[in-house]
Amino acid sequence: MKRSEINTKDTWDLTPLFENNDKFYQALSKFEETKIDEAQALNGNLITSKESLLNGFNWLKESDIELENLFQYAQLKASSDSSDVENLKMMSAVTTVYTKYVSALAFWDSEILKLDEDTFNKYLEDKDFEDLKVTLFRLKRQKEHILSEKEEKILALQMEVGSKASKIFSDLTNVDFKFGEINGKPLTQSTFSLFLKDEDEEVRKQAYTQLYNVYKEHQYTLANTYETSIRQDIFSSKVRGYSSTRSKKLFNDNVDEKVYDNLIEQVHASFDVLHKYYKLRAKLMGKEKIKHYDVYTSLVKGYETHHSYDEAVDLVIKALAPLGTEYTSVLKEGLTDKRWVDKYENEGKRSGAFSSGTYTSYPYILLNYKEDDLRDIFTMAHEGGHSMHSYYSAKNNNYFDHDYTIFEAEVASTFNEQLLAKYLIDNAKDKKEKAYILGKQIDDIIATLFRQTMFAEYEHIMHVLAESGNPITVDVMRSEYRKLLEQYFGENVELLELSDMEGLRIPHFYSSYYVYKYATGISAAIALSKKVLNGDENDLTQYMSFLKSGGSLFPIDTLKLAGVDMSKKDPIVAAVDHFKQMLEEFESLI
Repeated sequence: MKRSEINTKDTWDLTPLFENNDKFYQALSKFEETKIDEAQALNGNLITSKESLLNGFNWLKESDIELENLFQYAQLKASSDSSDVENLKMMSAVTTVYTKYVSALAFWDSEILKLDEDTFNKYLEDKDFEDLKVTLFRLKRQKEHILSEKEEKILALQMEVGSKASKIFSDLTNVDFKFGEINGKPLTQSTFSLFLKDEDEEVRKQAYTQLYNVYKEHQYTLANTYETSIRQDIFSSKVRGYSSTRSKKLFNDNVDEKVYDNLIEQVHASFDVLHKYYKLRAKLMGKEKIKHYDVYTSLVKGYETHHSYDEAVDLVIKALAPLGTEYTSVLKEGLTDKRWVDKYENEGKRSGAFSSGTYTSYPYILLNYKEDDLRDIFTMAHEGGHSMHSYYSAKNNNYFDHDYTIFEAEVASTFNEQLLAKYLIDNAKDKKEKAYILGKQIDDIIATLFRQTMFAEYEHIMHVLAESGNPITVDVMRSEYRKLLEQYFGENVELLELSDMEGLRIPHFYSSYYVYKYATGISAAIALSKKVLNGDENDLTQYMSFLKSGGSLFPIDTLKLAGVDMSKKDPIVAAVDHFKQMLEEFESLI
């Protein structure tokens, strides 16, 4: 459908941000006219006294909130329909202002770090700086990576160009690429997953080859676009004095690089059980070897599911009942009456799903909900987890401490999926339904723990190759990706010539060293959901404290308070054991 054909009640309500586009432009114009000059006026006057620094941070808070809401409105409009020129115009306009704003504030960190040690430490102990303690502490920690005012300004001016690779990839794959139809139904980024689940092998094969042939036709452009993103990462890490892109990306979260390596090491050690799954899949499909396009179809045949959006909401709310009535009532309102959600696919809409909120806005959710795909109910629970995490973080923290990291975010979202799976399995009407849901959970752990680790391993390989001075060509990309496909899928899965094109299709690669957090997230979520479901009130209190903590602690420390230590291998090992147990139960059922 075209965006104009979608019922208003099925779209998100952006009026709390801005009543309409005209109001957005008026606010953006006013922001540009006033805030840039005000920022420049603070240059040289920020640390002249305790009062000037406090006033400066108050100004920063108000200004940041204004700009976040402007950016939120534009990016949500663009995400809902990037074929609308006006939406792209708004996104471009706010990005330009954002670049000017960041450039005008280039002095901020370096000027504060000019404070002498005694004054800095005195402020950290001062009650008037209570809301700024975490911010100042983290700023002090980054001192060696913050450049001079002039250099920071240059980097700020370069920011817009530096982010273009991701924008080009998104426009190319979501707007320009046309994949045709299959049996009269459109093949899109969103429907591709449905076609790969089809019980008809010819449909799966056609969808697979049809989509990846389009990617192959543009493989050199896609490879150059991804290489540009990698080179931008390397530039950014080098100019700030980090030893590598990975060290830079993990520094802000205070995550040891061993956590990344431990994840890959433990997953590699679990290849035997992963390959056992693919061997079982081949056996159940009556084949010696299955094709790469066979790995996503359900192993439980004849089970059909159909849930309207409202029925899906009811299921999610019932499943999340262990989190308490406040949690479920707020989420239900958001998913329905308050219109946090943009529900259905339309032309020009971004594929997939996400949750996005500012300190003062709704924690909005983008879905591409399909009534005949059980996975989309899990997506609703997943994004609802993100949004409720944002809701509690904003409600329980000052502005500077409310923003949690992606490392923590993926725990809150996959935790909800674990509760939904438990509810559906416990309430299955027969063995077939129970086996179907178990099979879906097994596939999800493969997708989140094993596959995301493969993605994490791939992007690390590509960055290390580039940092070592090696050329990053389309042949190198495809070759390295194919090696990993062979390792992870094993001898019972036959790869096609097109299979390694998948490496040029993953949008998360444009946010480097991000995907490993899905794997660590599901490992933590499995551990914490078991504690909440099997434990006492204290386990729930600990988990809710985690949701409410925002960004007041580093993520590893926050999760320790919740009851899981992600600096150790234990949660990964436990997640693999959970996978083994489910696989054994699934085998016994079928």
